Amino acid sequence: MRRRLLTVVVVLLLLLLGGALVLDRVGKSYAEGMLADRIAGEVAAQNSTSGTPDVTIAGFPFLTQVASGDYHQVRIELPDFAAPDGSGGTVKMSLLDIRAEDVRAPLETLRNGGDVIAGTVTGAGTIGYDEITALLDQKGVKLAEQDGKLIATVQLEIPGQKPLEVSGTTNLTVENGSIRVRFSEVTSKDLPALPFLQSMIDALSYQLKVPELPLNLVVREVEALPEGLRVTAGASDVNLSAGGL
Repeated sequence: MRRRLLTVVVVLLLLLLGGALVLDRVGKSYAEGMLADRIAGEVAAQNSTSGTPDVTIAGFPFLTQVASGDYHQVRIELPDFAAPDGSGGTVKMSLLDIRAEDVRAPLETLRNGGDVIAGTVTGAGTIGYDEITALLDQKGVKLAEQDGKLIATVQLEIPGQKPLEVSGTTNLTVENGSIRVRFSEVTSKDLPALPFLQSMIDALSYQLKVPELPLNLVVREVEALPEGLRVTAGASDVNLSAGGL
């Protein structure tokens, strides 16, 4: 009799646990889908495009996070992201990878359709060198990475002479949300030792405008990788349930 009763109890516990697990996964899937729809709406509102947003709420179980109102991390992936740069060009990233940390959403807030706030949001994406040279719209520009630095080759227009090809490392800086590329350590086997030519080289710089990004992300860092420029952006106190708007 005791053995039978124990078996019944175990079965009931397993059924309860199974039901709780199903409820946990259903709730998680619903929340992820809601956020994905909001993010897709913001992308479209900014005249940008991307594949279907892939949203993952990290941590297990999900329902305990709902109960506490604190979430481990929300991961948002936007494949094939593309956005206008404001100058007639389009900036493309094969993946805009976003991470939201310190996410706060009390249970009462969720019940009433309130705000899901992320304390910090970071995003990263890579712009290929072919894309960058097309955006710069400068004849003869070639870009490549070498030892973690961006190497640029350009055609230097000299009055009364043939264009002179010069190459050199560059300094990458972020200025007002745009990327500034400035030449340094320029070399050329045919470069005459003329002061005005050095002045022309010193003045060489290019600006790459980064488009408006979802979730109020603002560009903060840029680094040269073999496949392109890796752009890192950030934002604070972002309303995820409103798509950052």
